[in-house]
Amino acid sequence: MKKQILIVGSGFAGMWAAVSAARLADLTGSDDLQITVLAPRPELRIRPRFYEEQVATFAAPLSDLFAELNVHFIAGTAERIDAKQKSVWYRDSQGNVTLVAYDRLIVATGSQTRRPAIPGLEEFAFDIDQLESAQHFENHLDSLATRPSTPERNTVVVCGGGFTGIELATELPARLRTRFGDDTQTKVIVVERGSVIGGRYSEELRGTIEEASLALGVEWRLNSEISAIDPHGVTLKNGERIAAATVVWTAGVEAHPLSQQIAGERDPQGRLKVNESLQVPAHPDVYATGDMAHAHTDDRGNTALMTCQHAIQLGKFAGHNAAASLLDVAPYPYRQVNYVTCLDLGGWGAVYSEGWDQKVKSVRDDAKKIKIAITNELIYPPAADRAVAFAAADPLAKFV
Repeated sequence: MKKQILIVGSGFAGMWAAVSAARLADLTGSDDLQITVLAPRPELRIRPRFYEEQVATFAAPLSDLFAELNVHFIAGTAERIDAKQKSVWYRDSQGNVTLVAYDRLIVATGSQTRRPAIPGLEEFAFDIDQLESAQHFENHLDSLATRPSTPERNTVVVCGGGFTGIELATELPARLRTRFGDDTQTKVIVVERGSVIGGRYSEELRGTIEEASLALGVEWRLNSEISAIDPHGVTLKNGERIAAATVVWTAGVEAHPLSQQIAGERDPQGRLKVNESLQVPAHPDVYATGDMAHAHTDDRGNTALMTCQHAIQLGKFAGHNAAASLLDVAPYPYRQVNYVTCLDLGGWGAVYSEGWDQKVKSVRDDAKKIKIAITNELIYPPAADRAVAFAAADPLAKFV
């Protein structure tokens, strides 16, 4: 009977885990593994592009790739994990609950936007966290064009000035012009609790973000927090009122709640702390990867961020190591020393930096070309060709 590797999630980490596990089985000539992916749909959603237009097109099909690599796919949503019994219960599209057993489990269910208990947040704020919610936001922007032009209609408040908030805010002036015309005065305001623009970035990178924001007319409310959201805008904790027909929440992410069903130590974002093979120490048969894993990238204290850049490599290592544990092959300790930051800054261009110290290497049009190459090509699934896919899935091959 074949040993079962069950991968929950078909995002960047889950998809690459499946390809990497299949690669090692092929390299060893083994026919003893059954690699299965459990996810709602056989597709990779290109989440880093959800701030862009035409978001419905940002889903890459995986059926042909999985078929080429003999990866089995189950359409369903995982609801319960029993790590002691090595079982996962999932619900299919008809609402039926089914049990699937595993020998090795790779948890790759990703992350979601953290939504605190702020009055009106659930009812009146949009987000671009998932494809459906990003599509809902895009439809809302389209509907604004049918309303009379007022300062409220023409204002968008972005709550949170992190990576997603910056990319969305700098893209919005062009998106609003497309709908309202060049003569309409619009306003994009970022509400950020930090004291500086782009607080998690280097001084050089922060300066570039500030320069782009100024050129695009994007305003920042620093040292500010949202106290309430309503259909007509937001109220800040300092009492300031901003009238806006559109409020988008981008402040903070956390690991998928499925991680809470697995015993183990977690970080403040809910990610499971793993060893260098990406195993959950309390359950060596369980591997956490992508946004579900708190993993050290090097020997200098850096840990993987909740980005596709890290999820892709984490997936490759998790798939390899889960398969290796069943094939009597030595695991690869997860390492990802190289780190880059590439922020899209809308009509101004982009900024590209290298290293954990975020040394800026390119800006404006040159950086924009790099950004487009990454998001339009590099992060997409490989072709449904065994040789091409397996070459790309090698955990030790350079990704960036």
